[in-house]
Amino acid sequence: MRVFHLGLALATIWTAAAVTSAGQAQQVVVATFGGVFADDTKTCNIAPFEKATGAKVITQLGNSVQHAAAIRAMGGHPTYDVAYMDNSLATQLNNEGLLAPIDVSKLTSYPDLDKTAFGPANSYVAFEVSATAITYNPKIVNPPPTSWNDLFDSRYKGRIALGDITGTSGVQFLMAINKMRGGTLDNMDAGFAALKELAENSVTFYTQADQLVSLFQRGDIVMAPWYPDRTGAQIDKGLDLAVAYPKEGAVGIKPVLVIPKGAPNLDLALRYVDAVLSEAGQGCFSERQYAAPVNMKVNLSDKIKKIVATGDAYKNLYFPDPQAVASHLVEWTHRWQREVAH
Repeated sequence: MRVFHLGLALATIWTAAAVTSAGQAQQVVVATFGGVFADDTKTCNIAPFEKATGAKVITQLGNSVQHAAAIRAMGGHPTYDVAYMDNSLATQLNNEGLLAPIDVSKLTSYPDLDKTAFGPANSYVAFEVSATAITYNPKIVNPPPTSWNDLFDSRYKGRIALGDITGTSGVQFLMAINKMRGGTLDNMDAGFAALKELAENSVTFYTQADQLVSLFQRGDIVMAPWYPDRTGAQIDKGLDLAVAYPKEGAVGIKPVLVIPKGAPNLDLALRYVDAVLSEAGQGCFSERQYAAPVNMKVNLSDKIKKIVATGDAYKNLYFPDPQAVASHLVEWTHRWQREVAH
């Protein structure tokens, strides 16, 4: 199992710094997620932004924890202009004074946005609403899962995968099973006990979301806590998958955009954020990513509504307090490394 180290963050910084100094043309460094997420970001957001501004977008790929650690390691002198991450990590960075507030007066999309998308003092803005739910192979997992407890079913021992705590799904699944078994965010004993039990059934702890694609393709796994947006994209490519929203509540995700304090290209960073939040950007991204938009002018197609949380599934979404998650995340990560990833 791989555990994130500061060295990766420093390598990311050096790479970004080298790219930034390579030429004099206007450019924006955007730290984003990999796989199909990166592909759809390029199509829906980066390409239109580059066409409109003439600036070049340089992407740095990683997960939420890696992006947050890199910004922290930059010590207030970032080479990133914009970063994508989980809202709990954005809250943590904001508490440390490492984020610049988003100037909403510079966002032409602002009147059309769900205002709950913004963090305290506009420290970040969500660009979609997603979830950590259960993805499964409907030809093998029968009946369909209805509970997080279905991952503990002995029939699927050695045929599931779990997210590492360095990724959103890993920490969210931990919180979900902890809540299901009576724990609180201040007492995660029940969750860690359950996770240690389940770890023996898992073929891997994935650190990048799209690692699951080949595992499902080969039949190495038949079920995993994963994201409906990634699942929908793979269904479109012909993979036999389906999404289940556990009755205890899937964990709601508000992935966000942040601008690090001291970002070298603040004006362009704001224009990039605006492009992501625009009706066109949101509409394109929602259709490709199976995610609910935060721009209220966007209408979802019936195809998307079959994958994203709607109705009771949406009402049951569990949104952990980002301040509480931020305050405990380092502690949980250390405990994971001692008790689960050893």
